[in-house]
Amino acid sequence: MKMNKQWASLMAAVWLALPASTVNADALSEQPIGASLQELLQWADTHNPELAAMRYEINAAGERIQPAGALPDPVLRVELQDFAGPGAPDSFNPLPGKGSGTKYTLMQSIPLWGKRDLRQEVATAQLAQVRGQRLGVLAEVHARIKSAYAQYYQAAGMRRLNEEVLRILNDLEAVTQVRYASGLVPQQDVIRAQVEKTTLRSEIINLETEQHHAMTRLNTALGRPQHAKIAEPQALRPIPTGKLDASSLQEKIIRNNPQLTVQAAQIAAADANRRLVEKNRYPDVTFGIAPIQRGGSIDSWEAMVEVNIPIRFNTRRSQESEATAMLAAAKERQQAISNQVDGDLQETLIALESSRRQEQLINDTLLPQAELTFKSALAGYETGKVDFATLLDAQRAIKRARQDGFKAQVEQELRLSEIEKMLGEEL
Repeated sequence: MKMNKQWASLMAAVWLALPASTVNADALSEQPIGASLQELLQWADTHNPELAAMRYEINAAGERIQPAGALPDPVLRVELQDFAGPGAPDSFNPLPGKGSGTKYTLMQSIPLWGKRDLRQEVATAQLAQVRGQRLGVLAEVHARIKSAYAQYYQAAGMRRLNEEVLRILNDLEAVTQVRYASGLVPQQDVIRAQVEKTTLRSEIINLETEQHHAMTRLNTALGRPQHAKIAEPQALRPIPTGKLDASSLQEKIIRNNPQLTVQAAQIAAADANRRLVEKNRYPDVTFGIAPIQRGGSIDSWEAMVEVNIPIRFNTRRSQESEATAMLAAAKERQQAISNQVDGDLQETLIALESSRRQEQLINDTLLPQAELTFKSALAGYETGKVDFATLLDAQRAIKRARQDGFKAQVEQELRLSEIEKMLGEEL
């Protein structure tokens, strides 16, 4: 009767699902974040220092637009006439109004031919470029968080799996000890169970280390202290298979990909700069007005117009050729990025589908087969028809199948995060 109860207890432990992880009082008092991946992403959007720096850079780029189209500062020139020397009426006297007079010239340069508008256009394109760079940084930070979260999930899940298997091995060891005491099995069975338990404890230690490393990477991406607690993830996001059509994703990537957005803004800036350089063929003008003071009053006025003469043809041609070459380079670089992103998308979609099919195969076929094998081996060991090594191999097959299931889930999450990084948005 005692033996039957032990076998029943062992069978119940085998078929029970993995228990949910418990949270101790200390962890509750620390209030760890990370109940969901979305919570971590929202935290990073607010607290990540890279994203905060990009917000300041966007503000700085926005402040450059108005000065880019503004007139240059006016110039005031003061000329003292005959304030010193043998012919000076007042000998040496540099005060205004002394000598032959003081001339005050106020000058304002005015760029013509739409140059100011083009400078504003360049600054506006540079602002769009910085905004695109922020989208790229945001996508990169989110990808790092998703990757670390998936690795954190894998390490925590495998640790819990090993702890569950360890409890099963405790039951197996108890059974082998009873059967060994009854002379039904050799002592070697007890030793094998103990060795298997020791191996599992070693794996648990390694998984705890991996879990800690993943939590550290998460805290780094989030901008939190390295020792801050993050709740153990119990599940990954469901894969939105309905949104993974290759053609629709390509269209979204063309519109939203951060790298292509930056490159499009760079093309706009290069094009505006090329047109601005071409405007340098035409002169700018400077207007000036000059009251002349003699004694204590203004007794005459002068006016002036100054025009620069753009005769450095070789210099201008070199500048225009440079601007044209930079525009062509920006367009070619955009095409190269587009080709690379398109290739990466196709590879990632195939890898994602492969991982999905692998998980389905494990859950639908491999794991049920492994569980049936273990059940059969367990019954055979009870009757003495199967040795303990066969029973351990059957138990290891279940463990490997579940581990492979974890890896397939994590692989899908990593591939999904790569697609979202290309899109610059969440699916």
